[in-house]
Amino acid sequence: MTLDLKGRIALVTGASRGIGYFTALELARAGAHVVAVARTVGGLEELDDAIQKQGGSATLVPMDLTDMTAIDALGGAIFERWGKLDILVANAGVLGTISPVGHIEAKVFEKVMAVNVTATWRLIRSVDPLLQASEAGRALILSSAAAHKCRPFWGPYSASKAAVEALARTWAAETERLPLRIVSIDPGATRTAMRAQAMPGEDPTTLPHPSEVAREIAALAGPDMRETGRLYIVRERRFADYVMP
Repeated sequence: MTLDLKGRIALVTGASRGIGYFTALELARAGAHVVAVARTVGGLEELDDAIQKQGGSATLVPMDLTDMTAIDALGGAIFERWGKLDILVANAGVLGTISPVGHIEAKVFEKVMAVNVTATWRLIRSVDPLLQASEAGRALILSSAAAHKCRPFWGPYSASKAAVEALARTWAAETERLPLRIVSIDPGATRTAMRAQAMPGEDPTTLPHPSEVAREIAALAGPDMRETGRLYIVRERRFADYVMP
């Protein structure tokens, strides 16, 4: 089935490159108006050009997600212009350093938590009423297998993604009787700058391009997606349940 998002408003964070960039493109291609958030103005402008070239439209929001006041203002601005939000793709995140837990600098740990966890919570708080105002709000929260594998030296990133999944699951449980649907997404290893930072010796051509992952993510943004409180594993193209140990 062809994804039809005409008339829908989609907010994508980390939209200037990688998975966020191509997800924004896919959503716009399907007819959504994309509110694209990222720190890099040049990347946002390139995205806007690409979206316009394919006949779509976007609103660019150059913003650092550690600016919590700006996140609050973003929700207000969306309300004033559209009165609702149909799709949230909380994609922005940072890796931190690959290091033993006891060697991590405080400022590195705090930045990972600020961008990956606190900003995601603040974003949820800002747009939750807007998503509930939609007849079929969809929140897609980017996570990682690192949240479950807890591999050596990945402490800050693993902890942050575990926290993000906990937030998403709690939010989903609180809203399960509403039309709003909330899922976490494990994109798997993807050919991105973050992956290259984490695994510098890896051949990137062995990994899926972010545009391939973006198509899977965008497909979950439509009104027909009924799952909530679950994890979508992109590589396996399936939803997984959370289970107790």
